[in-house]
Amino acid sequence: MSRVQLALNVTDLDKAIAFYTRLFDTAPAKVKPGYANFAIADPPLKLVLFESREGATLNHLGVEVETAEEVASAERRLRGAGLETTGVEDTVCCYAEKTETWMADPDGARWEWYVKSGDAGQLHKTAAGNQSSDVTDASAPASCCS
Repeated sequence: MSRVQLALNVTDLDKAIAFYTRLFDTAPAKVKPGYANFAIADPPLKLVLFESREGATLNHLGVEVETAEEVASAERRLRGAGLETTGVEDTVCCYAEKTETWMADPDGARWEWYVKSGDAGQLHKTAAGNQSSDVTDASAPASCCS
């Protein structure tokens, strides 16, 4: 079995463990001082957290699924777990037509749960429905992914 590994710096390991446990509905496989890792089955992912003075430095992270219903189901589960999300919306962003929802971890790393439904000719975000200001905040004024 192959899986992607993401190694992230986090400023508060306990808060990050709580967030990622709820996000992926999976407890950590290992927790040590300043370190935790998760072996996540769905989606296949090895997530490693390092406690550091510097928090998340990635643009954003994402989980791509196969259907819009999977996005809606994830949205329900995430909200049920107490995570704040942007809600599900249809968008054109990053040269794709997508159904997506967004959330941020305790350090502000943005996560996108999405399904691509087609290709698009633009990078900057437009919403097919209601556009959420949480997605297009000051750190990404006209774009979902850059």
